[in-house]
Amino acid sequence: MKDTNLRIPGPVPLPQETLDLMSRQMINHRGPEYADMIDQMTKNLQTVLMTKSDVYFVTASGTGGMETAIVNTTSPGDKVLSISIGWFGERFAEISEAYGCETIKISFEYGEYADPKIIKDYLKKNNDIRAVLITHNESSTGVRNPLKELCEIIKTHSDALILVDAVSSAAGSIISTDAWGIDVVATASQKSWIAPPGIAMVSFSDKAWKAYDKSKCPKYYYDIDQYREYLKIGQPPFTPSLTTMYTLHESLKNMVNEGIESVFERHSKIAQFTRDLAKNIGLDILPEENYASDTVTAIKLPKNVDGKMIVNQVEKNYNIILGGGQQKLAGKIIRVGHMGWINQEDIEKAILALKETLDTL
Repeated sequence: MKDTNLRIPGPVPLPQETLDLMSRQMINHRGPEYADMIDQMTKNLQTVLMTKSDVYFVTASGTGGMETAIVNTTSPGDKVLSISIGWFGERFAEISEAYGCETIKISFEYGEYADPKIIKDYLKKNNDIRAVLITHNESSTGVRNPLKELCEIIKTHSDALILVDAVSSAAGSIISTDAWGIDVVATASQKSWIAPPGIAMVSFSDKAWKAYDKSKCPKYYYDIDQYREYLKIGQPPFTPSLTTMYTLHESLKNMVNEGIESVFERHSKIAQFTRDLAKNIGLDILPEENYASDTVTAIKLPKNVDGKMIVNQVEKNYNIILGGGQQKLAGKIIRVGHMGWINQEDIEKAILALKETLDTL
């Protein structure tokens, strides 16, 4: 059977060499082979995230990485500002609320970016914010926030920690962690990293470590100090997803060898290619062009067209799986993932299948 053209915004399809790595025999995660692997991975992850800060690999989903960011830097009762532009921004806020933080929400309409002026005006009037939560790339809407500008505003007008959900952007869009003053970046293996689900990755700044010393959130599995102490001896605190680690080891090495600027440029070009094709068949992109994602494109459907039906028909007739809308956008948009291992032919087939399906209506 021909492989399915999986065009959702993660998990991403994987090349055969990655699938082969997943069939490797297990190793001792407390032995020298693992220690050597984690040392190389740590250095390469720092390169991709453009940071000299500590970085860690946690066996978890991206949501686990987001939870790691919050439980290690805040305490119940802390004022936390949530900047949300979609479903995953809302999830970040829910995690904060679950741990007892006083979570103030500034929410923007699905399809819009976070307006830096609104954030600036709020912070100028409220100087007691402990941490700010930002989703860099909202995969539910195909919007990429102006992260650099938002970070500059936060640093200028507050002493708040900057915690970034980069699950669907890291390794596909530039994140200059140190230069932009980000304290925690959380991302996950199943997106642009060309690996299966199973590993969350987090960076942790010196400022984040100072916050850790004061944090009173309950934590055990996500206690970042355990990861720090075990990394010193080349081990994880808990049994890792070895198959995912094998693939991440290889993909990180490949990214660094290619050059991270080239990796980001590839994603930018395929994103523009996708948007252009969608517009060529008469469809509009949900976000403003300047804030469109480099890893997933959200395409507006004509009124009175059932997006769920379109997704089902494209899969049934073409063996292509598109992403549908989520929450407020359910049935209203189509999302096309173009992160990680991707080529123009896959995108062309997906957009053509979408066009032909719409033409039958």
